[in-house]
Amino acid sequence: MERAQIRNFCIIAHIDHGKSTLADRFLELTGTVEARKMRAQLLDTMDLERERGITIKLQPVRMTWSPLGENSKFEYRNSKQIQNSNDQNLKRSTGDVSDWPHHPSPYGEPSGFRASDLSNSEYTLNLIDTPGHVDFSYEVSRSLEAVEGAILLVDATQGVQAQTLANLEMARRAGLKIIPAVNKVDLPEARSEEVAFELSAILGCEPDAVQFVSAKTGKGVEELLERVIREVPPPRASEKNYPRALIFDSYYDDYRGVVVYVRVFDGEINKSDPIYFVEQKKSSEASDVGMIQLALKSTESLKEGEIGFIVSALKDVSQARVGDTVTVGQSRGQTIEPLPGYREPKPMVYAEIYSTSGEDFGRLRDSLAKLKLSDSALVFEPKSSTAFGFGFRCGFLGLLHLEIVKERLEREYDLRLVITTPTVDFRRDKEGKYFEPYVKAEIILPSKYLGAVMEIAQGRRGVQKNLRHLEDKVILEYEMPLSEIIVDFYDAVKSASKGYGSVSYEVIGSRESDLVQLDVLLAGEKVEAFSRLVYRSFIERVARQLVGRMKELIPRQNFEVKIQAALGGRIIAAERIAPYRKDVTEKLYGGDVTRKRKLLEKQKKGKKKMAQVGRVELPSDVFVKLLKY
Repeated sequence: MERAQIRNFCIIAHIDHGKSTLADRFLELTGTVEARKMRAQLLDTMDLERERGITIKLQPVRMTWSPLGENSKFEYRNSKQIQNSNDQNLKRSTGDVSDWPHHPSPYGEPSGFRASDLSNSEYTLNLIDTPGHVDFSYEVSRSLEAVEGAILLVDATQGVQAQTLANLEMARRAGLKIIPAVNKVDLPEARSEEVAFELSAILGCEPDAVQFVSAKTGKGVEELLERVIREVPPPRASEKNYPRALIFDSYYDDYRGVVVYVRVFDGEINKSDPIYFVEQKKSSEASDVGMIQLALKSTESLKEGEIGFIVSALKDVSQARVGDTVTVGQSRGQTIEPLPGYREPKPMVYAEIYSTSGEDFGRLRDSLAKLKLSDSALVFEPKSSTAFGFGFRCGFLGLLHLEIVKERLEREYDLRLVITTPTVDFRRDKEGKYFEPYVKAEIILPSKYLGAVMEIAQGRRGVQKNLRHLEDKVILEYEMPLSEIIVDFYDAVKSASKGYGSVSYEVIGSRESDLVQLDVLLAGEKVEAFSRLVYRSFIERVARQLVGRMKELIPRQNFEVKIQAALGGRIIAAERIAPYRKDVTEKLYGGDVTRKRKLLEKQKKGKKKMAQVGRVELPSDVFVKLLKY
């Protein structure tokens, strides 16, 4: 395949804006999948993805298509659209772009390529269906580096969302050709024209440059794919005299070893070539190479500009990380310049995982080890708790990543788990100062909900940095601690904005914070499981809420139980649980009052002695209700 006939592109969008459905229509249109084998969300290989309707694991696929062939559906549909040319609105809604003027990309195009060029030969189309959630932004950024163009897809009923802007910014930094498209135009509640104006304002292009499609019905999909061929440039010529390929995904195969998905930028990688992972400094052999057409299809080599797979002899997926550079013949003595942008995946959220049965600790350990073979971003270390016994402290990319790992452990390995409240990685220096990660949060919402959402953000230690207007929406930018976002900030924004608000964020580093440790004393005894770091200004509110909640959950004992929240040696908040009391005077039927007092004094001394030697036994469900997110 000539380099001029290759188009590498991806689909970027907010969650549930129709990326996977649009990919399904592309597969049908190009004949990559037979009609009898077609099913919804074909590229989503996990049950969780289909159930939740989101893309968790990116998936590449190679398609071939000749848009101007003799039997092209493209020409047939255009002929029908020409019959309705008097209805301009219908023409625009069906996505006919054959007579639209070309709007050059504001991000530039390579010299020597004209967007109007289109031949009747067969094109190779490499599509990467990317995740839309902020947790997987690094994987999305590497996918964007592997392609030359991107379809920016926006739901006609929801409009531009926070993750739409975040993905667009990454595409801009990668220098991609952006093709804007509005999806779900067939729905009765669609605001196609309004959303098209929102997109054009963001991109700085004419509203007519926005494609209208319905991925569900197929309306406008052919024209969108034709625009990909027309406007997305082919791969650039090689700049190096040695092979280089970018890893944008990897996984472990039980029978073959580590399989990496790569984009070849320079040279050629052949089957049986010795390969070298530049950043990880690991050598191996390309036991197999080829293209990705839903299944892996072996070829003799991967050439410059192509996207495909390499099977290595590595046994640990962490040795072939996303973003690393693969080269050939490292022993030849050449100095290899790695492709830019690589970084080690760093967990942002931590939580402790325990099995509800202490006997399942071994199974939990083995299950996490197996899961890590296909998920290099997951980290874990042993942890013990007086409440739950032995478990693991695990690091995740975000809350969605945590939920996915939990669901997979429960489904695939039949485990019953307890997950503690997620926290962030607080650091403490030698001087005793605490540091915590901060994020730049971007919130998009209708203008009428601005006040309520600003109040929420400021109550979470947010500092407003910018406010922009987009049609009838507002874009708020805040800098705030990650710990204030990860638990329920998204839900609070959704609730305050009646479901119309959306949030995205990116970590911008660690900053010093005035944090203090809140300890919990139960019957005078410190309970480590409930200790936590709290922002000093929030300490009294958090302490009162915690002891109040514990009073509701902890069962009564035969002696008085004091629940205290302490900062150092100072009690901040306290509650008491009254003891059970037996009516020792019930059997008395008369006599002097001193007999009653004698029995009550005896009972009092017994309870005092019990309080001194007794221990509060907490059932595990108390910890679950207090700590489970």
